[in-house]
Amino acid sequence: MASAKSAAAAANGENSIHQKRIAFWRDERTRGVIAQVVTILVLAGLFWFLISNFLEKQARSAGPAISFDFLNNVAGFQLSFSLLPITLDSPIGLLIVAAGISTLLVAFFAAIIATLLGLVVGVLRLSHNWLISRIAATFIEIIRNIPLLLQLVFWYTAVLTVLPRHKDSLTLFDVAFLNIKGMFLPRPFLQEGAGILLFVVVVAIGAAVMVARWARNRQMLTGQQFPVWSVNLLIVMGLPLLAYLALHEPIGWEIPEKGGFNFKGGLTVQPEMTALIVGLGVSTAAYVAEIVRAGIMSVSHGQTEAASALGLKANLTLRLVVLPQALRVMIPPMISQYLNVVKNSTLAGFIGFADLFSVISTSQNQTGRAIECIIILMAFYLMISLIISSIMNVYNKRVALVER
Repeated sequence: MASAKSAAAAANGENSIHQKRIAFWRDERTRGVIAQVVTILVLAGLFWFLISNFLEKQARSAGPAISFDFLNNVAGFQLSFSLLPITLDSPIGLLIVAAGISTLLVAFFAAIIATLLGLVVGVLRLSHNWLISRIAATFIEIIRNIPLLLQLVFWYTAVLTVLPRHKDSLTLFDVAFLNIKGMFLPRPFLQEGAGILLFVVVVAIGAAVMVARWARNRQMLTGQQFPVWSVNLLIVMGLPLLAYLALHEPIGWEIPEKGGFNFKGGLTVQPEMTALIVGLGVSTAAYVAEIVRAGIMSVSHGQTEAASALGLKANLTLRLVVLPQALRVMIPPMISQYLNVVKNSTLAGFIGFADLFSVISTSQNQTGRAIECIIILMAFYLMISLIISSIMNVYNKRVALVER
């Protein structure tokens, strides 16, 4: 009886403790919510203060209201390189779009060079061969300790300007030419049947993806390897080639013709663009190489020993065992490097390439619309950075280690 009374008293005491409310300043969760609300209010107030201050100054100065109508004005200048047809009568908005496409094109090829070159140099940096390892380390240290602008100037002045003149152009089967004025390549143009060819290319890529997945599942079940790379290369290259021949050349080629002072027709890749792509790619490759080295070193040495015990060769161990695990460490810093490639392209104006930043600066000087031009520039780089980050974060989640 006494024990029952004591148990009931203990239960009542426990209920009273639970029923007693804890002060909000002692509750960690409540403090966290309050801190978040206060932070949001402070940031919103600061943003409102800046916007209202700007609008008030704009009204007092009696200046023109913010408007993007200037994008329809005639630009009056051309671009040295453009994938879109540009004339002196083209509107400023079209030139900005063309310059944005050129910036993305430069960043895309520079990122490819940085990834491939950085991967090779990073692997060589870990080589047991002393000479190869020292050469890779020297490359990394030299590139990382020289400002990017000086590297761009070096590639433009010391390398590309030593190319031959127009009359002594280097040629490849008389369809591609290289001289001091740039690289002149055949320009493709679409003809009848181009849509069917594009559909075949998409089908070939989809088939290659399915073959890769099937080969991986087969290897997981049976342990047998399948020549994925050779088969997929045959599919991706062979099917479009057969369709191209069957459709009787649905894509035509405009071959550049040598004139008195320059080439006519074709696609011109100027030295400024080449120097920018090579300079950005090589500079970023040095940082990518260190990321690759750190990622490989993060993999336990027992993994390579286990692969060797199973009879895997060094190249298969690197490709099938080490690199897939190293990607989990490499992807986050690689995102920053890809973003740097896009943002560092703003240095193009120093070597005479008309990128988005240069076109925006010229438009600002012509129209006096500094605020609008800065908004366009910031919105472009912000949008591209967010897209790259989103894509890489999705890939990072796919290769991340799933914990049980």
